[in-house]
Amino acid sequence: MGILIYDSVEPPIEIEDRALSHLKVVVLAKLRRGESFAVSWKHPPGEAGGRSTIWLNPAIPLRFVFDEPEAPELNQKWLAAMSESANALGGITLSAEELDT
Repeated sequence: MGILIYDSVEPPIEIEDRALSHLKVVVLAKLRRGESFAVSWKHPPGEAGGRSTIWLNPAIPLRFVFDEPEAPELNQKWLAAMSESANALGGITLSAEELDT
């Protein structure tokens, strides 16, 4: 399980390493262009609340921390879906990985 450290928000946001690796690529591309956007996700069962959204802006400190020392091979279809949602009005909504069938 990786974590996303967003500004000084406590506790850090836990996201599975593979999903966090894909999210990192999309987030860095958007922030590199100076774009602000939202990221939303559903809370896992047993966690308080049902869902959360954060607003990402190039001026807000952000850190990605991974449990796995090696980056996974990225799924281009999942990256494309995340990138497309990042450009939508509601921003990125983390969802299950899109697999090629």
